[in-house]
Amino acid sequence: MTDRHYIKARDVLVEVLMKLETPEECAAFLDDICTIRELSDLAQRWEVAEMLDAGKNYQEISTATGASTATISRVNKCLNYGSGGYRAVLDKNKSKENPQ
Repeated sequence: MTDRHYIKARDVLVEVLMKLETPEECAAFLDDICTIRELSDLAQRWEVAEMLDAGKNYQEISTATGASTATISRVNKCLNYGSGGYRAVLDKNKSKENPQ
């Protein structure tokens, strides 16, 4: 897949995701579009991101999630140097948990 094709495909998927209105719609869509393994991998990466953000070390995260150090390292790299997606959602979750 070329970079241009990847970006177009990603943008189409983003538009589709933005149309989902309820948690049930989102869950149903994810169940249909992802294999069990893909969805499990996505959920694991999110759990790793939350634990990294909470200051947990690689060993703690690996033991708790079963994630490899390579996965943890990749999530950490994205968290610190990526597009800001993890950070945006982590911050939104924090603000919902601690409204001021």
